[in-house]
Amino acid sequence: MLMALGTFVFDLPRLAYQQLEQQMSWRHAASERVGARAAHQYVGPGEETIELSGVVAPELTGSEASLATLVELANEGRPLALVSGTGQVLGAFVITSKRETRTLFFQDGTPRRIDFQLTLLRTDETQQAGGSA
Repeated sequence: MLMALGTFVFDLPRLAYQQLEQQMSWRHAASERVGARAAHQYVGPGEETIELSGVVAPELTGSEASLATLVELANEGRPLALVSGTGQVLGAFVITSKRETRTLFFQDGTPRRIDFQLTLLRTDETQQAGGSA
């Protein structure tokens, strides 16, 4: 298992990502001052996003059904616990976007290769992962 988002497991047979990109920010409020630089004060963590990207090759690994399951989870809009394969709880995340590029088609239009990118956004820690907000 590479990672789990709620009950969805990222692994080789279902859906494996090849790259994980994490972006974090911190907020600092500014107060303008006459004749001097603005004063800044730390006001807390900002947004945290994780982007997962990879390839589905239905003949070899992964399936279109796994991508459809992620769309269903995104449509529910609930925060889900994100847990690494080592057991580290990364927080509660929602799916904010999914991008697919389908290539190398069979004669009936079935793709041999699907490149995907999934964007996850960390939600407020006071919301329970897997529960309603």
